[in-house]
Amino acid sequence: MRKRLENLTRRRCAPEDIVSPDLARDLARLSQESGRQVGLMLARDGSVEMVLVGDPRSIYIPDLPKSRGGRWRLRGLRFVHTHLKGEPLSQDDLMDLVFLRLDCVAAVRMDAHGGARDLEVAHIFPGNTGDRPAWEILPVMPCAEPQLHFSRFIQSLEEELERSRRALPAASAKDRAILVSVTDLDRDEAAASMQELVELAQSAGITVADTLIQRQRQSNPRYLIGKGKLGEIIVRALQCGVDLLIFDQDLNPSQVRAITDITELRVIDRTQLILDIFAQRAQSREGKLQVEIAQLKYLLPRLGVKDDALSRLRGGIGMRGPGETKLEINRRRIKDRIAHLERQLDQVKKNRSQRRSKRLRNQVPILSIVGYTNAGKSTLLNTLTHSRVGAEDRLFATLDPTSRRLRFPRDMEVIVTDTVGFIRDLPQDLLDAFSATLEELHDADILLHVVDVSNPHYEEHMESVEKVLKRLNLDRKPSVLVFNKMDRTPAPVLARALRRYDAVAISAIDRSTLEPLVEVLERKVERFILPQEAVAPEERVQEDSGELEAGPLCQALGANPLHGTGHRSLP
Repeated sequence: MRKRLENLTRRRCAPEDIVSPDLARDLARLSQESGRQVGLMLARDGSVEMVLVGDPRSIYIPDLPKSRGGRWRLRGLRFVHTHLKGEPLSQDDLMDLVFLRLDCVAAVRMDAHGGARDLEVAHIFPGNTGDRPAWEILPVMPCAEPQLHFSRFIQSLEEELERSRRALPAASAKDRAILVSVTDLDRDEAAASMQELVELAQSAGITVADTLIQRQRQSNPRYLIGKGKLGEIIVRALQCGVDLLIFDQDLNPSQVRAITDITELRVIDRTQLILDIFAQRAQSREGKLQVEIAQLKYLLPRLGVKDDALSRLRGGIGMRGPGETKLEINRRRIKDRIAHLERQLDQVKKNRSQRRSKRLRNQVPILSIVGYTNAGKSTLLNTLTHSRVGAEDRLFATLDPTSRRLRFPRDMEVIVTDTVGFIRDLPQDLLDAFSATLEELHDADILLHVVDVSNPHYEEHMESVEKVLKRLNLDRKPSVLVFNKMDRTPAPVLARALRRYDAVAISAIDRSTLEPLVEVLERKVERFILPQEAVAPEERVQEDSGELEAGPLCQALGANPLHGTGHRSLP
């Protein structure tokens, strides 16, 4: 029996046949004699790559070689095996087809005498699956005369998959990704969370090929998502030419490894996506230091991916293998790098503190603009002070804090500071790393909480910002609630929001709408202003390279013109 099984490796069938009639007959005979399923893994040229023997009901398929011809193609192997009792293709067979991305799976149905009777074939469905399964089962055909030219069939299948990929518009340099969310939230909340993930991906320069939401009460501890949905993702990745999966939930290291192994795709979670955006946007030395620290802290617990070429022996002195030693070295290097970066960041904090204390001695009130990301904070700063701070309609367009001097029509001066935007479930490592930047908020006399009232989920955004402020012990500071983008908000929605909250409605791109906000701010800051004659000229706020001038806000509001229109960033 063993010798006959070994001889199968030297057999061959024509490329146009799924399996030749004589090879199917020999498989059925061996299966009848052994009482087990017998299978062959065949290449596209008809050669036998692997002989497999299972139990009476199933066959276990070991790890196969990586994809031939790239991740976006089928594997180039087909699996032909016997079914002793003439049963149809099982769910395990279909899962093997999808997870291994096989050309096809075929079952040789045996008769009561051990003969090869019928052949049942299933292949991955090349079109958008929607609510239908990710595979297609062809009509049963006789083993003696299979009515399918396999080489032509597989060529047409590959061409259809390629057409599906080309139908998706995408910039050539961008990654394509499928976004996945596994949640127990209701439909509206899950959809809002997914939409935010889409905006994050687009902000990172990623083309979103598809989105998938699975609502379940209890997540799969190994894959987070259900195995059936994971199969749909694999097929959709083939159809869309996707090389990246992004999960809306945080994944632990073992889940990342398990999903990567089964899909052969790069897998990241929401936190890693946010860190990548911050790494792209950081411009200042301080910002780059903070982002690198956060990335290294995120990476540290995820270094447990072993190298299969290295041993990982366990034991005492002299019993550690090179794999474990390499892992320890990597961890030590990362910890040393974090310590080095934190020392540099401490020096930056010290320099910033010295410059900040100079501002505080001048007793100029500080207004810090806070709010959800993409709420319009930088645009408001530009409009208030006639500045040209970078402002874009995308998430986390601003990372580095910027300060500008503002003079009110009543000849009162304040410093307005723009800060990084917040987001729901802001990663703690990122919050810790940006503590140097967020220290500006502790020195603020008043917080301007800017809210995009045109967003249907603005109340959830307000709650997220308030949670972050509470984590920073800033929830008791005086604040002014500002409802931005009133021009994009339906009048009934805006009126209802203003009745519910003590807020000022503005449009940051329309200077004529800012007068009510300026009046509120004037009343708030009056008690922080010293008489102008009490401040010596040399005590005015200065940088090493010159004095900051106030923005001509009064011109926009119809007051007397002011001197000076220059603007410089404060430290």
